[in-house]
Amino acid sequence: MGIFSRFADIVNSNINSILDKAEDPEKMVRLIIQEMEDTLVEVRSTSARTLAEKKELSRRVEQLEQEAQEWQNKAELALSKEREDLARAALIEKKKVSDASQAVAKELAHVDEHINKLQLEVGQLQDKLADAKSRQKAIILRQRSAESRLGVKKALDTSKVDDALSRFERYESKIDGLESQVESYDLGKKSLADEIADLQSDDSVSDELAQLKEKMAKKTK
Repeated sequence: MGIFSRFADIVNSNINSILDKAEDPEKMVRLIIQEMEDTLVEVRSTSARTLAEKKELSRRVEQLEQEAQEWQNKAELALSKEREDLARAALIEKKKVSDASQAVAKELAHVDEHINKLQLEVGQLQDKLADAKSRQKAIILRQRSAESRLGVKKALDTSKVDDALSRFERYESKIDGLESQVESYDLGKKSLADEIADLQSDDSVSDELAQLKEKMAKKTK
């Protein structure tokens, strides 16, 4: 019942170190979380089998202890009947059973130790899994943001943007030239509104001239 090497690798791993070496951090985070979840299922299944084995070993120890006690009782009975030979044989059987009981008890102690280690490591893995899940969304957002910024940086560093701006400026110059040509055709030409405004201006000047003549005539008289 050795500890899973894959499980230990995950528990002892530094997630940041893994991500630094990864070509696709988003994919690596998903794989790490999936690996942890799969390992939890595996370890819990093994824990269930180990607990069942522990119960079986406990029952076996109890049975052997009862059997040893029975041989002890038989030895005492034989002595009470002055059958030392039978008592000796009973004690020999008792020793065999006791030795077997101690061997099973020792195995049971190893199983208990293994279960305790599994429980400790499951707790560590659950902490790692919770940490990975809490950071998964932030890591993915950081990656996508960095990729977007990198794309913008690459675009700005290429000549495509400069070429586009240069063409834009040339188009603006052409439009300025076209507008100038249109304005040149309108030079010297008056619109209807301009001609009416001129008439109104002439009438105003004529009225003012008449008023000035009348004023001068009064002064002469």
